[in-house]
Amino acid sequence: MIEVEVQNETDQTERKLKFVTVPRIGEGVRLVDEKGFKASYDVLDVWYQEAEFGGIWIPYIHVRKTP
Repeated sequence: MIEVEVQNETDQTERKLKFVTVPRIGEGVRLVDEKGFKASYDVLDVWYQEAEFGGIWIPYIHVRKTP
């Protein structure tokens, strides 16, 4: 499992979630929204940042609720 930081543009939140693979740009993911219901989100951006504690790269994704 890969821990990914998810930045949600729709409700302006950040959460760490575990994925089997890092989603790609343009893919859809199902997440629980702020009301507790599952909703579809589009992946807008994917990037990696080096962790403060060494040579480990942490994935980040930027998502927005699918209209």
